[in-house]
Parts: sequence; C-alpha cells; structure tokens
Amino acid sequence: MQSDKYFPQLEDITRAKIRLKDVTLHTPLQKNPNLSEEFQANILLKREDLQVVRSYKLRGAYNKIAQLSETDRKKGVVCASAGNHAQGFAYSCRELNIMGKIYMPATTPKQKIRQVEMFGKDKVEVVLSGDTYDDSHKLATEDSEKTGMIFIHPFDDTQIIEGQATVGTEILEDTKKQIDYLFVPIGGGGLAAGVGAYFKQVSPSTKIIGVEPDGAPSMLKSIEAGKVLRLENIDKFVDGAAVQQVGDITFEVCKEVLDKVQLVPEGKICTKILELYNRNAIVIEPAGALSIAALDFFRDEIKGKNVVCIVSGSNNDITRTEEIKERSLLYEGLKHYFIVRFPQRAGALRTFVDVVLGPKDDITHFEYSKKTNREKGPAVIGIEVQKKEDFNGLVQRMEENGFIFEYLNDRPDLFQFLI
Repeated sequence: MQSDKYFPQLEDITRAKIRLKDVTLHTPLQKNPNLSEEFQANILLKREDLQVVRSYKLRGAYNKIAQLSETDRKKGVVCASAGNHAQGFAYSCRELNIMGKIYMPATTPKQKIRQVEMFGKDKVEVVLSGDTYDDSHKLATEDSEKTGMIFIHPFDDTQIIEGQATVGTEILEDTKKQIDYLFVPIGGGGLAAGVGAYFKQVSPSTKIIGVEPDGAPSMLKSIEAGKVLRLENIDKFVDGAAVQQVGDITFEVCKEVLDKVQLVPEGKICTKILELYNRNAIVIEPAGALSIAALDFFRDEIKGKNVVCIVSGSNNDITRTEEIKERSLLYEGLKHYFIVRFPQRAGALRTFVDVVLGPKDDITHFEYSKKTNREKGPAVIGIEVQKKEDFNGLVQRMEENGFIFEYLNDRPDLFQFLI
C-alpha cells in the first residue's frame, strides 16, 4: 500500500469513538442461537438496527459534522439522501445545533420523510425534488457551490469512514474470542472501508467479506476492473446498498482490506428478512439482511468458526412487505407466472383447475379477457406451489392436457409488470 494513499488510522478512529460516546448507542453484539445451530458455528449479530436512528449512518454523519470549524458551522450543511444518511444527518444537526438542508427524491415514501423531520426538528429543511438519488445529489452539490453550505457526503469522506469504523471497535470490545469471519454490507463502501481498516490493524487474521446485492455489484465490478466504475443499470430494491458508483476513497481502502466480495440475489435477501422476522422477531431492511443472507455461500468454510454479521439497519417501509414476500417466493421457486391460452369454450377453466392444478397448488393471480372471433384467449396466471419440486408436475400436466402456455418467470421484460 502506498504511503500517500489515505488509510483510516487507529488514532483517528479512537478520536471518533470518543466524539460519538454520548451520541450513539454502543449497540449489542448478540449470539443468534438459530443461525448458530443452522450453520454449526458461533454466529454473532452486531445490531446496528438498534442504533438511535435505526442504522449505523449516524456515526459517520455526526463525526463529520462535529469536526466542522465555527465558520463552516455558521454556513450550515447540506446532503442528499433517500434514507438512512438523511436520518443520521438530521439527528446530528439537531444535536449540534446546526442548520441543515436535505435533498430527497420526490418519490421518497412519506414514512421516511417523517422520520427525517422527527430527528431533525426545526434544524432541518427537507427539499423534495427529482425522481432519483442522483437528481437529489446534483441539486445538493449545486446548492453547496452556490450558498457555501458544507456538503456532507453519505460515504466518500475520510471522517465519515472513521465514524463508521467505530462499529468495529465495539465488536472487538464485546468479545474475547478470535473472530474468524466478519460479514459487512457494502453500498457506497463507507462502513466496509472503516470497519475493514480497523480490523486489518487490530485483528488481521479475521477474514473480511463484503456483501453486495446481486443487482448492484458496484464494488465488485470496480475491484475486478482495478478502478471505480459507474454501473448504468442497477436493481434498486436493496435501497440502502444499491449504488451506481462507490466512492473513490472507499474503493481504495476496500480493495486493500476486503478478502472477498460476495453477491447475494435480492430474492434470497427477502427470504432472510422473513426468516429473521418469523424466527427471531428481528425487523430489518433489505440492506440490513445482506450480511446474514451471505452465510449460505460460506456454509462449509464457517463451520465451527466465530462469525460476526453486521446488521446495518432496520428502516424498512411496511408497504414493501408484499413485494418482499413475492420476491422471496419467486426466488425459492414457489411462485410461478404463466400466460395460458385457454380455448374459448365453456368449462375450459374448470378443466384447468381440475386436471392441471395439484391438490396443494393455489392460484394467486388471474387476469383474463375474452376475445371475440378467436379460438383461444390468453390469461395471465400466478400459481403458488407447496414445494419447489411441484413445479415440474404442474408444467407436465399443462402439456399433457393441451394447454398452450408461456412461462413468465424467465422473462424479466414482461415479468416486471406483475411484481
């Protein structure tokens, strides 16, 4: 590693920890019995979902804003965010008595806007504009250039990284056992860079696994290319970790400290969210489930090991529950969509129900319009099966009984309109 490159130093991380002592919670490091039994390992969860603003983002935001000079504080601060960074920023403005402005996409759910306003009170102004985070980011930086307000980046800033690194200090304080594996979610890379750098200096034998959503592999693609890449198209479902471009600073640190970057399908993340809720009463957002969802890919490696997963946040919008369930069922192979061309005669649907559906199959979606002067009419049908293996029998019975169909699960161009 070249000496002229930035690398988070222990003294700066320690100063950040002192700075945050009376502001952030020292969140628990909890052994999870269910996961430990499932993977035959000692699985510990670092519960940043229990932080004051329900995510680790407060650490970096406060650490950055608290170090501004008096002159800069008087100018005020500005940021762009559709989620957790906005809440950490707002809370910091109120604590430090600094005026802040937050640019959020016009599409931001009202629940998130209310949370930001609740944490910031009269110290923040929320500006809704544009359709995407990139729109908000552009407006925030333009405002900063025009007014002199200090722009607070969500991840690509040394003091932000050092604040996030305090998650790592708490992990090592709370266990006397050697940590063999640390799983950390990656969005822009601030958390992974900070915690990864701390561990490499204090616990160098720990393997650090960065975890990204399959639909937004910006850090993995950048590391593979040896430079920061901007991905034109990403799946934004894991909104707390789906970025088109990681930071320049975070990239340089992450490529040094991460032993591997693991991608996790969005559907698998949804399955894990539901499992954690049903089995452990833990409510987390998609990005918060990333580290735990990655364990399956390391099942053999982590057996008998001490493993820490950072649960990064719990700011989940309840209106997303149905989509989370749907994505989980699709990933698990339990829900299937077809276009079926029914003969336009009385009793055709009854025949389908009687001879094609299995005894435990369930029609969960049905759209049909009868067309005049046609022999066959198309219907869009969603079918939920009891077991993944039931799918083959369902398809076989459709073919044997002469039903012409097209399978939609493999057609994302059509499928996106259904979920």
